[in-house]
Amino acid sequence: MTGFQGRHFLQIPGPSPVPDRVLRAIDMPVIDHRSAQFSELGKAVLTGSQKIFQTSGPVMIFPSSGTGAWEAAIVNTLSPGDKVLMVETGHFATLWQKMAMRFGLDVEFMPGDWRHGADPVAIGERLAQDKSHAIKAVMVVHNETSTGVTSRIAEIRKAIDAAKHPALFLVDTISSLGSAEYKHEEWGVDVTVSCSQKGFMLPPGLGFNAISDKARAKAKTGGMPRSYWDWEEMLKPNADGFFPYTPATNLLYGLRESIAMMLEEGLDRVFARHKRLAAATRAAVEHWGLEVLCRNPEEYSPVLTAVVMPPGYNADEFRKVVLENFNMSLGAGLSKLAGKVFRIGHLGECNELTLLGALSGVELGLSVAGVPYRAGGVDAAMKIFEDRTKANLAAHLKVIKS
Repeated sequence: MTGFQGRHFLQIPGPSPVPDRVLRAIDMPVIDHRSAQFSELGKAVLTGSQKIFQTSGPVMIFPSSGTGAWEAAIVNTLSPGDKVLMVETGHFATLWQKMAMRFGLDVEFMPGDWRHGADPVAIGERLAQDKSHAIKAVMVVHNETSTGVTSRIAEIRKAIDAAKHPALFLVDTISSLGSAEYKHEEWGVDVTVSCSQKGFMLPPGLGFNAISDKARAKAKTGGMPRSYWDWEEMLKPNADGFFPYTPATNLLYGLRESIAMMLEEGLDRVFARHKRLAAATRAAVEHWGLEVLCRNPEEYSPVLTAVVMPPGYNADEFRKVVLENFNMSLGAGLSKLAGKVFRIGHLGECNELTLLGALSGVELGLSVAGVPYRAGGVDAAMKIFEDRTKANLAAHLKVIKS
């Protein structure tokens, strides 16, 4: 690829584009990670992360990918032979299930069609059947990045409680935290897993575990042999803003800035913006005559939209046309969805104009690639923004006049 001017459109559902403010924050000299200056940075990102997870409990930050954070959640709370209940919502739920099996867990994997989220009713019914409480944990992916389907975590918590089951509740928010509404403490989650390169708008390299008192107590008396991932070894120095081993210092500078950006906008506004972008994207897809992979409107992801290609057309070939002609990357279909869907990311530093540019690239790509579609999808997305902006202005003027 040569000859392109302007920025590359990175419209995959993570890693997401890194804002200039975050890039400038990362562009700092490395400091002594045992100094008072670093302690201030450490305390700032640890307390700031609590606000994003919406918890008063501990949040640990590991120098790792989200996969490392998955592992930390498992080895601190579960033991080989423990039975866990997981749900097949897509590619990443399947990968977490495979990891659990490698650690010797007895995984009951509730089957799914990759077009729906985890079913709270089915989970509640299964737990009600478990009279001996053999199931030690329920493990669910909040936003399935491979499908654009969001599971209803608060409802799952209610189902666990209704069944009066003591299982731990572990949730993957790798692609949702900071983009979709999520309340670790209020929703009664025991371990929330996340990472840096999605809603936090950072490069890859940080993994997170937010934990409940129940999860921490379990880790103190059980779990598996661990060193790098040990929560207690992390929490001891965290109390003073430090880490038990060399941290990713410059990524922490970026994390402090990304947290500041989200709090300046306000989390409610961040979540509303993502919902607005997602609605406009779906309006475009439906106008084109294409199909959104997610079947349940209650489970539409605000983070990404997975689009089903018409029969006889390959999504990867279409993505190649878009990349080579319009300098835009779209997400690929993963595992059994390979070649069948493409994914449009609309998370992190994304606004109306950015999204309209991305949707224009998709519509141009459909035309150039010869994919059957109905022109005007971008106009349909614009109409969503126009209507909502006019409604907001009308409400604002009404307040002023009153």
